[in-house]
Amino acid sequence: MLQLLMLLLLLLLLLLQLLLLLQQLLMLLQLLLLPLLLLLLLMLLLLLLLLQLLLLLQQLLMLLQLLLLPLLLILLLLLLLLLLLMLLLLLLLQLLLLLQQLLLLLLLLLLLLLLLLMLLLLMLLLLLQLFPLLQQLLLLLLLLLLLLLLLLLLLLLLLFLLLLLLLILMLLLLLLLQLLLLLQQLLLLLLLLLLMLLLLLLLLLSLLILMLLLMLLLLLLQLLLLLQQQLLPLPLLLLLMLLLLMLPLLLLLLQLLLLLQQLLILLLLLLLPLLLILLLLLLLQLQLLLLLQ
Repeated sequence: MLQLLMLLLLLLLLLLQLLLLLQQLLMLLQLLLLPLLLLLLLMLLLLLLLLQLLLLLQQLLMLLQLLLLPLLLILLLLLLLLLLLMLLLLLLLQLLLLLQQLLLLLLLLLLLLLLLLMLLLLMLLLLLQLFPLLQQLLLLLLLLLLLLLLLLLLLLLLLFLLLLLLLILMLLLLLLLQLLLLLQQLLLLLLLLLLMLLLLLLLLLSLLILMLLLMLLLLLLQLLLLLQQQLLPLPLLLLLMLLLLMLPLLLLLLQLLLLLQQLLILLLLLLLPLLLILLLLLLLQLQLLLLLQ
């Protein structure tokens, strides 16, 4: 009986020793797992901080993009105004050309009339020599013809001056058209530069999204390595992986929707005015070619 009691005591002592060893092992595991958990939490905090910085940078880029869109609209409106002004100048040049042709025709008619008057003067001079009795009447007619001749000369002089003024005005208008064409080319160049800047901003946004995804993938790989080494519990790792997978997918979906909306708005704002500008440019070039011919 004493031996049986001794055996029971020994068994109890062995169980106590095993329990103490198990408790020490659990404490050791906790001490090992706590730094890993802290390290993982620190990595998550750093990742969230980096995500916040990248999102802030992305918002700044989007704000810059929203500021560039009104500049593009202003440039398009300026281009349209320039084209309308150039069309008005071309119409004015056409009217001046018509007026110049009319003045030239009138000048030719006056020259013909002047020649007729000179012929009449010669005829009167001949009549004076042939009929001396009609000398006073013929002298009066001669004076009238001379007055008409002087008036015609004055009219010719005025028409000539008016033609000179028209030529000067046409040259000034052509010079103004050239300046407007240069200004239009500068505005088109600036418009292309702004479009390139917008495309660069979109490219930067895409690169930021790609960086976010790469960082999250690296963190997932790290978690998989920890899982493979069995350093962290499986449910905790699965929960962290699920959260990290959900976050980039949501960010990516939001970014794609925003980019698609901005691209559609940009296309709607740019395609219609650009088509109108191209048509007006073609018309303007045809008008200039006709004028130069």
